[in-house]
Amino acid sequence: MNDRSTHPRPTADPRPRKVLAVIPARGGSKGVPGKNLAAVGGVPLVVRAVRACLAARHVTDVAVSTDDPAIAAAAAAAGAHVVVRPAAIAGDTATSEAAVLHALEGHADTDVVLLVQCTSPFLSHEDVDGVAAAVVVDGADTAVTVAPFHGFVWRESPDGGEGLGHDKSFRPRRQDRPQDFLETGAAYAMDAEGFRTHRHRFFGRTALVRTDPARVLEIDDPHDLARARALAPLLDPARTPARDEVDAVVLDFDGTQTDDRVLIDSEGRELVAVHRGDGLGVAALRRSGLKLLILSTEQNPVVAARARKLRIPVLHGVDRKDLALKQWCEENAVDPARVLYAGNDVNDLPCFSLVGWPVAVADAHDSVRAAARTVTATPGGEGAIREIAAWLLGPELHHTPVPNPPLHTATAQ
Repeated sequence: MNDRSTHPRPTADPRPRKVLAVIPARGGSKGVPGKNLAAVGGVPLVVRAVRACLAARHVTDVAVSTDDPAIAAAAAAAGAHVVVRPAAIAGDTATSEAAVLHALEGHADTDVVLLVQCTSPFLSHEDVDGVAAAVVVDGADTAVTVAPFHGFVWRESPDGGEGLGHDKSFRPRRQDRPQDFLETGAAYAMDAEGFRTHRHRFFGRTALVRTDPARVLEIDDPHDLARARALAPLLDPARTPARDEVDAVVLDFDGTQTDDRVLIDSEGRELVAVHRGDGLGVAALRRSGLKLLILSTEQNPVVAARARKLRIPVLHGVDRKDLALKQWCEENAVDPARVLYAGNDVNDLPCFSLVGWPVAVADAHDSVRAAARTVTATPGGEGAIREIAAWLLGPELHHTPVPNPPLHTATAQ
């Protein structure tokens, strides 16, 4: 919902403009350790920013400026050019402008440079395009994303609170007050030559590019990160993985392939209920050539029995599921970024941080749903795995007849 507040002013140079988006992402962060690699909606913040820039129509190059090898690897895998930031401009007092100026040294032919902050998790490609177009198309010198703001601002003083920009004794209606805008901190654009001269992000004529206030959030502390993760299922575009994005599917067992209940008979034997439709989905995934694995912390014969029934490998009785998954990926030459992992509870979260497609079943723990990249519409044990198979292999899997009742009981012997 971008609304550029500038009037069109065509540029005189007809050649295509080179637009470089620079994403500063240093490794050190006191408020949220490892912040730029923290996942929101199952995707690291730096990768979210790179994807938004790559999807922007006016952006021709995307660079991530970092001093951290793990951030550099994530950025490169997402399709960005990595600029190794010197230690002199990577400390707590380093400015974003310094990182952008350093990145520009390797892109001398840049016409317009963007500063994009990956700590704004809900930045969209429309936001990036909006600030770029304000300079490239409309001829502004600089541009910034802003959100309409209607609140009264106060500041503490020795005499108590005082109004900023308003008389506290007069309360005009919102429609009678001038429209104010809040700088979102998400995206900025600058004419590159002017930026090299002035060395800061605002000079000349600054265009205000409106964004959706509901998407404005900057991550500065753990509470911000928790709020972003809770909002991601509401604000991120709904998206499910395609077959060409996934090489392996790894499935938790209890609560994912079952409804998380256990029946115990008088002799102490445990029984769980599984869904026949999930079995059909797993069979289709196996036939498609995907590598499959059941990974469970439970040391229970019922898990192994179900794996034998499905004819897929199983690792169970595992204390550190993430370490076991990492080793399995190495042994099977599978890139974790191309693994779909389906889980439901907090012991799945370390695996979520490892894979490219963390998926939560519909009735998963809230923290798991918040960390997932996508969530099934179906609860665990009621066909969630069948639904995942349909994402990857086609909706016709939804129409395969399933006998009633759609449950199969597996028993520990």
